[in-house]
Amino acid sequence: MSSKGAVYVAIAAAMGNMLQGWDNATIAGAVLYIKKEFHLETQPTIEGLIVSTSLIGATVITTFSGPVSDAIGRRPMLVISSMFYFISGLVMFWSPNVYVLLLARLLDGFGIGLAVTLVPLYISETAPSDIRGLLNTFPQFTGSIGMCLAYTMVFFLSLQSDASWRMMLGVLSLPSIAYFVLAVFFLPESPRWLVSKGKMDEAKLVLQALRGKEDVSGEMALLVEGLEVGGETSVEEYVINADNEVLSEDHVQEKDEIKLYGAEEGQSWVAKPVRGQSSLVLASRQGSMAAHMIDPMVTLFGSVHEKQNETGSMKSMIFPNFGSMFQGEQHKTENWDVESSHEKGNLSEDETDESNLKSPLISPGARQASETTSAMGIGGGWQLAYKKTEDGKGAGGLKRIYLHQEGGAEPRRGGSTASFLGPGGDGDAVRASALVSRSVLCLDDTIMGQNPIQSGVIKLPPPSKQGTRWSDLSEPGIKQALIVGVGIQILQQFSGINGVLYYTPQILEQAGVGLLLANMGIGSESASFLISGVTTLLMLPSIGVAMKLIDLAGRRMLLLATLPVLLTSLIVLVLSNVIPMGSVVHAVISTISVVVYFCTFVMGFGPIPNTLCSEIFPTRVRGLCIAICALTFWIGDIIVTYTLPVLLTTIGLAGAFGIYAIVCTISWFFVYFKVPETKGMPLEVITEFFAMGAANKKTN
Repeated sequence: MSSKGAVYVAIAAAMGNMLQGWDNATIAGAVLYIKKEFHLETQPTIEGLIVSTSLIGATVITTFSGPVSDAIGRRPMLVISSMFYFISGLVMFWSPNVYVLLLARLLDGFGIGLAVTLVPLYISETAPSDIRGLLNTFPQFTGSIGMCLAYTMVFFLSLQSDASWRMMLGVLSLPSIAYFVLAVFFLPESPRWLVSKGKMDEAKLVLQALRGKEDVSGEMALLVEGLEVGGETSVEEYVINADNEVLSEDHVQEKDEIKLYGAEEGQSWVAKPVRGQSSLVLASRQGSMAAHMIDPMVTLFGSVHEKQNETGSMKSMIFPNFGSMFQGEQHKTENWDVESSHEKGNLSEDETDESNLKSPLISPGARQASETTSAMGIGGGWQLAYKKTEDGKGAGGLKRIYLHQEGGAEPRRGGSTASFLGPGGDGDAVRASALVSRSVLCLDDTIMGQNPIQSGVIKLPPPSKQGTRWSDLSEPGIKQALIVGVGIQILQQFSGINGVLYYTPQILEQAGVGLLLANMGIGSESASFLISGVTTLLMLPSIGVAMKLIDLAGRRMLLLATLPVLLTSLIVLVLSNVIPMGSVVHAVISTISVVVYFCTFVMGFGPIPNTLCSEIFPTRVRGLCIAICALTFWIGDIIVTYTLPVLLTTIGLAGAFGIYAIVCTISWFFVYFKVPETKGMPLEVITEFFAMGAANKKTN
């Protein structure tokens, strides 16, 4: 697979989440022995602090992680995370008293906070749009592996007469060394962060390694455009036909035509604008009329995916292997003038600010009208095209066009793309929708005697120096994205998952699972560890299902399908603790309910909130917004973890799980009315849709 580099990088980055899962499981087992050594049976507050101090540390570090990662990069923060894991493991192994243990748990929380916050962001910024959802399930998968391995270790240690909680917690230092080595020597910096800092050469080299191909000019252009969300975004529709220019020398290209180039030499098509209202605009307006029922943003995103092929793939029928326009020998990447005018290496900030760079977006050798340019593939079946505009001040500007094919017309069975369209364009035409907005790039108006678009000389915007501004969060699209991101993180935490994970041994012990293994001579504590390990092992195939479906069915549909199952498992667990029944039957039903709860959670509500939050924010504020969402995550985690022992002793397990069931019900309605579908869409297109949808909603 051409993107195997991105897959390997995602697996390596997800090592940080494996250590989080490892810590979750070990503290769940070790706390039983910590209570005995330090005599905390009558001090539930101290017990809660031992577990939740890591959450406090994660919350504190998360407050700074986003802005700092925007300033110094994603990779250094992951390296620092691995160092916190290593140091905390050593300190926990040594802890002579509760106070030192609390300090170690705080350092451990620093490592966890950086990993949980930045790994999904890092994966999203390095992954191809077609498999971004799959790669963002790796943190959930590795986290469950870490839990399974840790519970197995805790189980065998618990069989010893002198079980050591220090050994359980201190082993964390060993895998953290592997994480450190991977972060330092294997993980590259995020190409989107590099572009935001003007480091074009380095970003291109990283993209080439991640994508496994030399020509990444299309995606480089996309990353540059992601530096700013376009203003006054409009939706247009096009009809795509085979280009008959080669057959008709008298062909005159229309003003607004866009020429599309295929992966094979001589393959080209022409996109002609359709006059009148776009069906996407009509769908958006239809959604706004029912704004009291469903957010028009959801309708707008949904209208895009409804127009795709029935297979659910974002790949285009016309150009399934569509690359940039530089496919022939005459269109090599030397047109990216950063490399032809400078030595290999990163440009200095002054060079980036002042140099007029030839863009990889423009093909000077292409025959085209004076006001149109070529399109290039940017992943997920989307194309990026440009056309020249006049800004009224004598200088030329560019409009960018994010274009994707609509579903509908299908090529004849067994026929090629060429036979589908016909050599002269007599075949069935294909419709495509497009987002049109102002480009970040500017034409250089100093070029004399030739069309600046044909010359391909443009001015790149200066790198971001002022850093992230809090005022940016007031933009309508970003505010709308924050509502979705913060809302889904709150609901995920108050569905009770982290409290259940931390206290699974106690919950299962209270449910009576020790009776199931008593005949084998295994004590109730060891039995609860064994059942917990088996539970996490059963999570793995469930996460595998999520990996398969998240980029096919989509994030939204996976949530809507799994939340009812999650709710049902909680209701059964509540009823099993309310209705009188035999102890063995009660233990079996409770255990099955907890297993179903875990397995269902990791299929949807586990990986998808972090995936969505890493997708819906613009590049310039992504770190800050991710930190806000992660801060919400950790605050909710602290509340749930700290209050669960109190709930279990006051209203009982049935009451606690009843509250979680209510939250799951609310979550389903929130997803249905507020959460849009983002599968297969490039990150920059997602943020453009949010900006346009929020602006339309405000206008309506």
